Amino acid sequence: MSEPRLLPCGRWALLAELGSTAEVTATAARLRAAGLPDVVELVPAARTVLVAVRPGSTALDAVRELLTETADGAATPSPGPLVTVPVHYDGDDLELVARTAGIGLDEVVALHTGAEYIVAFCGFVPGFAYLTGLPDPLRQARLDSSRPAVPAGSVGIAGEFSGIYPRRSPGGWRLVGRTELTMFDPAVDPPARLRPGDRVRFERV
Repeated sequence: MSEPRLLPCGRWALLAELGSTAEVTATAARLRAAGLPDVVELVPAARTVLVAVRPGSTALDAVRELLTETADGAATPSPGPLVTVPVHYDGDDLELVARTAGIGLDEVVALHTGAEYIVAFCGFVPGFAYLTGLPDPLRQARLDSSRPAVPAGSVGIAGEFSGIYPRRSPGGWRLVGRTELTMFDPAVDPPARLRPGDRVRFERV
């Protein structure tokens, strides 16, 4: 793993710039597993991890030390909890995905359900999780034009990611199916069903 570039964000936070989404996932997992008591917020993104600590603490020193250990190849922390997502594979772009990959519809479903994914980070809208681990044949470009409204529960792919739209919203990912699970509910704690570090498997129904 490459050594992260550490940038100050005010007095009580820093931003670690990393070389890949995989490095972000590993770094964020290690920071969570360390359980540093004065870390109050941990926000992974595509190539960065933001770490905020309690004002007045010295926790940033421990964070810097841990990030250095990560770059030196410290042991990988335990994987996160596994979430199984039942999916109806009837998405509007399923045939497009199969044609682009040069495989059959059933092979698309087998590839998508056969992989184990990791929630790398969340964004776009509340509860939208970017899942890494998509098999190579399914790594395809976004649609040329975004849809003005994608139904909640739609399961899509774009680039190296798979994801689930937690609510009706615009979107340009290729849709392969849909789930009936509620992915974001502000009335429950935590409101998002998927959080960074969680493992995800899709199951055909």
